[in-house]
Amino acid sequence: MSENIKAEAVQDQAVKPKLSKADELGRKLAKEDGDETKIAKIMKAAPAWRKAVIIGLSVFWVSFQLYIKLVKPLDPWLQLPLHMCLALVMVWLMNPMQEKSKNHSKLWWIYDALLLAGACYVFFYYASHAKTLDYRLYSVDKMNFDDVLAGTILIIECMEAVRRVVSLSLFWVIAFFMAYAWFGQFIPGIFHYDGISYPRFIETLSLGENGIFGSPLGTSLNTLFYFLMFGCFFANCGGGSVLTDAGLSLSDKTVGGPAKAAVISSGLMGMISGSAVANVTGTGVFTIPLMKKTGYSSEEAGAVESVASTGGQIMPPIMGAGAFVMAEIIGIQYVKIAAAAIIPAIAYFVAALMVVHLIARKRHIGKNPNVHYTGNPILPRVYRLLPIIVLVFMIVRGMSLPRAGIICTVLAIIISFISQDTRMSPKKFLYTVLDGIRQAANIAIPTASCGIMIGIVVRSGIAVKIAKIIDKTGNNSLFLALVVASLGCIILGMALPTVAAYLIANTLFISAIQGLGISALTANMFIFYFGVVAQITPPVCLASFTAAGIAGGSAWKTGWKAFSFAITGFIVPFMFVYRPALLLDGTALEIIQSGLMLAFATFCLAGCVSSYMFGDLKTWERIVFAVIAFMFILPSGMSDVIGLLAGAVFMGYRVLRGKKEGALSHTDTKAAVNV
Repeated sequence: MSENIKAEAVQDQAVKPKLSKADELGRKLAKEDGDETKIAKIMKAAPAWRKAVIIGLSVFWVSFQLYIKLVKPLDPWLQLPLHMCLALVMVWLMNPMQEKSKNHSKLWWIYDALLLAGACYVFFYYASHAKTLDYRLYSVDKMNFDDVLAGTILIIECMEAVRRVVSLSLFWVIAFFMAYAWFGQFIPGIFHYDGISYPRFIETLSLGENGIFGSPLGTSLNTLFYFLMFGCFFANCGGGSVLTDAGLSLSDKTVGGPAKAAVISSGLMGMISGSAVANVTGTGVFTIPLMKKTGYSSEEAGAVESVASTGGQIMPPIMGAGAFVMAEIIGIQYVKIAAAAIIPAIAYFVAALMVVHLIARKRHIGKNPNVHYTGNPILPRVYRLLPIIVLVFMIVRGMSLPRAGIICTVLAIIISFISQDTRMSPKKFLYTVLDGIRQAANIAIPTASCGIMIGIVVRSGIAVKIAKIIDKTGNNSLFLALVVASLGCIILGMALPTVAAYLIANTLFISAIQGLGISALTANMFIFYFGVVAQITPPVCLASFTAAGIAGGSAWKTGWKAFSFAITGFIVPFMFVYRPALLLDGTALEIIQSGLMLAFATFCLAGCVSSYMFGDLKTWERIVFAVIAFMFILPSGMSDVIGLLAGAVFMGYRVLRGKKEGALSHTDTKAAVNV
């Protein structure tokens, strides 16, 4: 089945003349290799010495991570720099400049050799000074030459790693904050900053608790590594295919089945994939051609896939990397964050399912006899989901996240030997480990590098200045203050990976939002949600562009359709700010009441977006549905009553109108037949 679908996807991607830049980017992203293929290409292109070093360091890294969790932790000034420097070395070895440059000159290895030597020197510095750094007084003790040299090299290494494997946008954002540290003294007004000496600048970023070795990198070391490794083994041991096939099995079961299959399968896979773009490329090659064959346009198929793949990051039990970082920053158990995300996540995916269902009704897209699930039966393979079920049980029971991740990774490996189809050969096992290492390195780099921005923001007090601006806005309207913060989060999220966008937005906006009387969990969830949905917000929406590349549609149109399909994701954060019960922060009655309000708002928005509710909607009817939905954002009980009454009356009107239009349509059809 998968080979046929991929062949159709290739045919759909025929090159069209005069592609826009967005379309070109979408085609490029769609052609990117999957994780397993990337590792295979890296190992195939690498000479024997580089293969040996990559494998040796990977084994050492895994052993080190197991040791600090199963035996005993090391000194913080030893294990954090070791984790960081291993990530840097793996980035240089797996992504050499010779292969990335246009001329592929071997001279680039001189540059990479200097970077490798720099990473080794940085680790040597921290390892040899660990005991001294434990007793060092921040902002009191003087910075000597070794301190400044090691810190300077570390910052250069981080910046180059960000440029090479993360995002050029993140590189320039970090550079902007670094420039502010130096040139803020020339800025008049509220954002004036007196500046900082170079030694204190290096101290802030390389030796401070809010710098490179702050809590975000600590989360990468203590939690994310183990879950990334679990995700790789779970996917490659057969669990990932069961999740995908569980959704695809709906292809021929319901109206608009392929689109619903895309929502479910991509949402399920998103739980173990931290990247919306990677999720689109992984599942989109199967779901998008099926949707197009059924009757959805290229842009609609791409939009549905990108919305579902993006939503995987807010779907418990395994959310995006930002959720784990959030738990570390606000100091609460991850299970509480996952529990709080349940109702908003359900609303997000229910809204997506309703939109595709209503579009199918509007277009008369029924069950297509040529589209059906031809994969292996799912029930005999359900046992492969045992690792993720056990993982959820362990997390709920209070077991530490890294230990639960380690145990369930081993369980996934054991279960893979039950079936010959999933049994891991030594090569597959090695490539799975290397894939986990590659992902861990690519997460450690942005989490550490965001520490540069966090350190500067804290040192300069810019967060306090932004808080004053938002607080001034919020004195008149909390809603307007939240809009300001949400726009900032969206702008950051459009250009940056989700975890980086969350970290920067957290540093800039969280104190301001909490200052308006919002709890830490609610404020952080607000920021996190907007960082996620920014991935499908035009003009920069890489998940949508990637899906458009697979579908062969317009990237720009796909982006705007995805934005409209995911509109629930933009109003839910406002609703749970005013209704904390949606995050399970309230009594059972409040949770049920808030859930029903959200369900009704979601229903109205789905009608507005799809332009269908018991029949085609006129423009003014869509506006009415939108107004009714937005009534439930407001915290007033009166707005709820008005919204419910107006919604009930208008829904009744649509039912009657739909029956009348259906009767007229039936009469016209009969008349046409008689003629």
